[in-house]
Amino acid sequence: MAGRIRKSDIDEVRSRVNIADIVGDHVALKTAGVGSLKGLCPFHDERSPSFHVRPAVGRYHCFGCGEDGDVYTFLMKLDHATFAEAVERMAQRVGYTLHYEDGGGPAQESGNRARLLAANRAAGEFFVERLASPEADPGRRFLGERAFDRAAAEHFGVGYAPKSWDELTKHLRGRGFTNEELAAAGLVSSGDRGPYDRFRGRVMWPIRDLTGETVGFGARRLFDDDKGPKYLNTPETPIYHKSQVLYGLDLAKRDMSKARQVVVVEGYTDVMACHLAGITTAVATCGTSFGVDHIKIIRRILGDDSGLGEVVFTFDPDAAGQKAAVRAFAEEKRFAAQTYVATGPEGLDPCDLRLARGDEAVRSMLDTKRPMFEFMIRQQLNAHDLDTVEGRVSALRASAPVVAQIRDPSLRPGYARELARWLGMDLDDVTRAVSYAAAHPAPQESETPRFGTERPPSTPNGAVGNSSSSDEPPAAPAGPTLAQLPEDASTRLERDALMAILQHPTAVGRDLLTKATEAGFGNRALAAVRDAAGASIMTAAGPDWLESVTSAAPPALTRLVSELAMAPLPQHRGEDALTAYVQGVVSRLVERDLERRHRDIRAQLQRVGDDPVRMREVQQELIRLEAERRALRQG
Repeated sequence: MAGRIRKSDIDEVRSRVNIADIVGDHVALKTAGVGSLKGLCPFHDERSPSFHVRPAVGRYHCFGCGEDGDVYTFLMKLDHATFAEAVERMAQRVGYTLHYEDGGGPAQESGNRARLLAANRAAGEFFVERLASPEADPGRRFLGERAFDRAAAEHFGVGYAPKSWDELTKHLRGRGFTNEELAAAGLVSSGDRGPYDRFRGRVMWPIRDLTGETVGFGARRLFDDDKGPKYLNTPETPIYHKSQVLYGLDLAKRDMSKARQVVVVEGYTDVMACHLAGITTAVATCGTSFGVDHIKIIRRILGDDSGLGEVVFTFDPDAAGQKAAVRAFAEEKRFAAQTYVATGPEGLDPCDLRLARGDEAVRSMLDTKRPMFEFMIRQQLNAHDLDTVEGRVSALRASAPVVAQIRDPSLRPGYARELARWLGMDLDDVTRAVSYAAAHPAPQESETPRFGTERPPSTPNGAVGNSSSSDEPPAAPAGPTLAQLPEDASTRLERDALMAILQHPTAVGRDLLTKATEAGFGNRALAAVRDAAGASIMTAAGPDWLESVTSAAPPALTRLVSELAMAPLPQHRGEDALTAYVQGVVSRLVERDLERRHRDIRAQLQRVGDDPVRMREVQQELIRLEAERRALRQG
């Protein structure tokens, strides 16, 4: 039976614990006068530190939100621990043996935080032990192929989950854990045959909290007959909340605080590669997008209140990586530190870069980092044809809001000048566009434009709307329906081509589909759907095609995507006739774009003057476009 901890023991443990050490596991503290330390409050979001700790009296107080207490209160509020759990954790930390009244002992109820942590700890030891077994050869081979040796696996606690129904379950039950506790820890699931191991036949990474306690696991699929996801994580549990943990943070936190730097990478192997290459400030999210809760954790560790630190993001060059960049950019203003983007040569992530070119290449990747704003502006410009007036104007509309969102006002004029130079446009025109964007922020998803989408024109009629004065981002406005689209010939062609693309992508064919998603559109709503299709093109032949396109499109256009995918096409007899129709309508769209580009190049030819090299380049481009147009007509 659980007993009450003696009050004298509670007081003794409290006196032996340095509260600054406990708080320091979660918050970067710095001197704030005699006998006082301060940092960013872990209980509310703030820009300047108002959370104070006084080790001599064993208490903390936040002058911002009013939170106050001792080391036990801190653990109870931050980790959702019970009072008894907080005392027991601190007693274990200082090596003190507790005494219980009425002859009882520590509480052992199911779901007890200490028990769940103990179960995860035991599971981690089990996985590490099994990695050395003969059956774990696929796991060792997986690690070896990525240049992770035994020492690296030991450093990160990497293990192997046997390809067995319930080997872990039996092992942990033999250690005294109940099925209920194992289920609460996310280690086992229940089926018709009873409890079974959640993780089977996978490489295992322990996910640890700031104190180094294992709160969950990430698991990588190894076998072809494993029909589960490539990466499988612990589900939400009383001790594991994926939005509030970062893989590698327990190893990185000290150097993060010292160097005032964090490098956010995509996955577990990228964290390992960075640390082994000497970038010991690398962390990664665990099966979820980088979000506000992650930012709060990082800011506390960095002591992010002076603007002197740096946050470096690495993104994959694929569509998912671009969406991750947009989400990160949307939250960039929450940092006081400077934000950057580092990309590996040829789009290699840190793990592949280390494997291909060694540790020095991974370190050099950080040397080429660019400010987040420059990266975002460049991405917007890359999505437009800057050789045409229309393309440059569209690029300005897309990139001006990015410049307008730069939180340091002293940087905006400089970026406006750079944008004018990159676009080859007059500085006054760019400055006006930036000023307009600052005064009329468009309420879009994540408050930022998507890659490759065209912004509304800088006119009152074209503006999507103004942001609400509330702190909460306003809901996206409803986009046009199919019936509300203009009936001009150009819009009808774009609409019909998208209907063909969404409904019969396989019949259209990958090559033609790719060309169509790169073609210019006049209607902005349809252009956004085109971009969503382009971002999802790898799923075009699969069952998730429409779902992928819908996910990639702005929320306001979800209905339009559905209507384009469901609207009836003209009647055709047989598959051959249908294929001929969809390829024909998409080909007309692509040919229209080729004709536009042909006109633009011919206009360039008029402006070349006496430059023979440029003249030859333009003529060759005309020849290439004409050949492409002939090939398109010949099918």
